[in-house]
Amino acid sequence: MRELERISEFQTVFALFDRIWRADPGSAPVSVELMRALSHSGNYVAGAFEGDTMVGACVAFLAGPPGGGLHSHVTGAVVGRGVGFALKLHQRAWAVERGLERVSWTFDPLVRRNAYFNLTKLGGRPVEYLPSFYGEMTDVINAGDESDRLLLVWRLGEPYVLEACAGRPRDAAAPEHAVARVRGEGDRPVVSPAGGGAVSLVATPADIEGLRATDPGAARAWRWAVREVLGGLMESGGRVTGFTKAGEYVVELP
Repeated sequence: MRELERISEFQTVFALFDRIWRADPGSAPVSVELMRALSHSGNYVAGAFEGDTMVGACVAFLAGPPGGGLHSHVTGAVVGRGVGFALKLHQRAWAVERGLERVSWTFDPLVRRNAYFNLTKLGGRPVEYLPSFYGEMTDVINAGDESDRLLLVWRLGEPYVLEACAGRPRDAAAPEHAVARVRGEGDRPVVSPAGGGAVSLVATPADIEGLRATDPGAARAWRWAVREVLGGLMESGGRVTGFTKAGEYVVELP
C-alpha cells in the first residue's frame, strides 16, 4: 500500500479502472491528468500492489468545511481478496495523520455487497439519499439505470468504526418489531404501507448488476421502490443504523 506520484502510476490506475468499469472514453471515473493534479496538491491517490502488480487504487480529495474531512471519489479493486478493506484502512490512517475526523463517499444503494461492506465491515453510516446524482452513466456497470446514490460518512474515531477496522464488525440484526417496508418476492420488490413501528427494513436485490442485464424492468422497479421508501424515510429524519446479512437497510425512525 502506498501513495502514488508518477504519471506512469496514474496511467496504471486508469487502466485498472477501465478494466473494472469499461466506460466510454469520455466517461471514465477519473482522468490521468486529474489524478496528477490531486496528488500534487496534497490530496489522496493511493494504490495496492501484489508484487509489482497493482490490484487496487483509490482517489480522494479534501472536503469542506476545511480541515474536517476527505471525500473518497472512486475506489476500484480486484474482488474477493480483501484489497478494498486494505485500501480503506490505508485511507483512514492517511486521514487521521492529517487530523481529519471523517471520510465520505457515495455508493449505489442497490448493490448489496457494497452496502454490507460500507455499513458493516467499515462502520460507515448513510446520511443522505441522492436521486440521479451523477446523471446518465454509460459504463458497463451502471448503464441502463439511474445513478441514485447514498452519501455515507465514515466517522473515523467512533468506537464501532475502530472495532470494525480491527476486524470485529457489528452485524446488524432485524429487530422483532421492525416493519418490512420493502421486501423481495422473486426478482421483484414489494412495497408495504408505512406502519407504526419505530424501525423499518428496506430490502435490496441479490444481484442488481445481473438483473439490469436479464430483467431491466425488475431492476427499474427496485430502483423506484428503494428511492421512494429509503429516500423518503431518510428525508423524514430516519437514520440508517445498519445493514443485515439478508440484505436489508435498518432504518430507525424519529
